[in-house]
Amino acid sequence: MYLIDTSVWIDSLRGTDNAPARCFRSLIDNDAPFGITGVIYQEVLQGARTDKDYIQLRSHLGSLTFYAPLDPRTSFAAAAQLYRHCRQRSITIRSTIDCVIARIAIEHDLTLVHNDRDFGHLQRVVPELKCNAGDGWEAHEA
Repeated sequence: MYLIDTSVWIDSLRGTDNAPARCFRSLIDNDAPFGITGVIYQEVLQGARTDKDYIQLRSHLGSLTFYAPLDPRTSFAAAAQLYRHCRQRSITIRSTIDCVIARIAIEHDLTLVHNDRDFGHLQRVVPELKCNAGDGWEAHEA
């Protein structure tokens, strides 16, 4: 099971040919199960340039599996801890939302497909975060 980050959706929608986008296309071609979070849904929809694009994206993304925090209070506190653990190691995570996405991936035992350096930093600090930046089907080392 895979969680597709906003960074990969954007690359794919722009036609960018990079390893994460190729990995995503491979998941689609192989009917591999994947989904998104509410925040990823929002971020992708925010990037729609036209009303028509927004409607098409909303329809397509709305049909996907949505993963949510298992227990919001516990999950958001754990996401805050991810951020703190990185800061304690002098690693700055640029987006606290990435900590929430990472926490959801961990809770649901999903492999996060991304093109975002924050997740590489998080994975170094939190080894239970399984990531794939397009370099194969196995969790990659950041």
